[in-house]
Amino acid sequence: MNTPHVVVVMGVAGTGKTTIGPLLAARLGVPYAEGDDFHPQSNIAKMSAGTPLTDDDRWPWLDAIGDWAQGRAGLGGVVSCSALKRSYRERLRAAAPGVVFVHLTGDRALVEDRMSHRQGHFMPTALLDSQFATLQPLEPDEAGVAVNVTGSPEEITERAATALASLSGPTA
Repeated sequence: MNTPHVVVVMGVAGTGKTTIGPLLAARLGVPYAEGDDFHPQSNIAKMSAGTPLTDDDRWPWLDAIGDWAQGRAGLGGVVSCSALKRSYRERLRAAAPGVVFVHLTGDRALVEDRMSHRQGHFMPTALLDSQFATLQPLEPDEAGVAVNVTGSPEEITERAATALASLSGPTA
């Protein structure tokens, strides 16, 4: 990528946002921020109890991520954020118009298998159905790329970096 973009690594739980995000940031030479760290404790408690978040729960979280992304404008950065709905991505773009998205995609069986092997994460596999039901994939008019999550983290990161390099520039 010719200019330092802020990249939002998005997708349902278990697609590898927390694994791929730091690898992609290192590859691009920019800082990484873990999207889960922007959640208020009330959101973490809800998800830990198996209760899906509402849009009202998500707005402050998305605003905090958007503020971080805006602060990195022109400098570059990578942040993980599920960004499952277009309205969530629009909220992030309203705060940081130059963000681009890397949508990590995979079939439900693969994602569930990966989630079942995670240790110490607050998101239970029971919420996976609600994640897939909520997911609105990137649309052609949204700045971003879809990257399949089959293969090793290094292979996925390479596909993401290559796909990002093919973008002509940020879309406002």
